[in-house]
Amino acid sequence: MHGTAAIYGLDIETDTTIDGLDPAVSPVVTVALSTTSGDEVFTGPEPDLLAAVDHRLATLEPGIIATWNGGAFDLPFLADRAGACRVELGLVLERDPTVVLSRGPLPGHTGAYRATWHGHRHLDAYRVYRGDVGRVLQVSCSLKAIARVVGLAPVEVDRARIHELPAEVLDAYVASDARLARVLAERRLPGVAGCVDLGVTPAR
Repeated sequence: MHGTAAIYGLDIETDTTIDGLDPAVSPVVTVALSTTSGDEVFTGPEPDLLAAVDHRLATLEPGIIATWNGGAFDLPFLADRAGACRVELGLVLERDPTVVLSRGPLPGHTGAYRATWHGHRHLDAYRVYRGDVGRVLQVSCSLKAIARVVGLAPVEVDRARIHELPAEVLDAYVASDARLARVLAERRLPGVAGCVDLGVTPAR
């Protein structure tokens, strides 16, 4: 089943004029969704873009949402911001105590999560590559580093200055990260199908 499931790459960017790593104070400014048909970038007022992403995922054929460290960052960040904006998402998180974080947890959280979103399951491709490629080659498991190792060309910007990027550059950057997450996940499935999150129950 995993060999034929559609894979959708997802990535977010947050407001770096303040602490872009804290969902209590930093809004999501853009979200990208990458499919084999192309990349879509969602921008605009935060409640509208969150609702638009949720609606788009609800319309897609059930598949696998691929992220890079999304179980520890992107997905709980989106969930927190949706709560702050009073936007209902079809995103369900379940705390996973088996995941060892490479750095501290997202503010307001104690660890990483497994997830589903509408009919989609989740694959954190970062965990897959950290578990073998990073360990064997002794390389950084950042998305850009792994992409370069396998011959992909990521779009590079100064991540700390996201707020200064022209809109078209930011769109290209977030779309690139979503696309890389999708492509890197596609290269490992169905071999790592056991790493795909199964059905989850809401986090408490």
